Amino acid sequence: MKAVWKGQVLAESDETIIIEGNHYFPPTSINKSFFKDSNTHTICPWKGEASYYTLEVDGVQNEDAAWYYPKCKPLAEQIQGYIAFWKGVEIS
Repeated sequence: MKAVWKGQVLAESDETIIIEGNHYFPPTSINKSFFKDSNTHTICPWKGEASYYTLEVDGVQNEDAAWYYPKCKPLAEQIQGYIAFWKGVEIS
């Protein structure tokens, strides 16, 4: 699987985990040069607190377009640290 935005491969892995229709990519599969830390956090009742990344490609930002769970609740431990995408990021 690949996560692509603005023609750049943000992440690529054959070991994504699908939960609620989202592909979660292993942290070792991302190209960190496109990821900027965000101060945004949200809560999922069964996964825990999500943290976000803003993506940046060629000076264009896609705010909070990737998220991950740094510390998951027990039911979601298999995706701890894995990254998922939205906001126009193509998964194929």
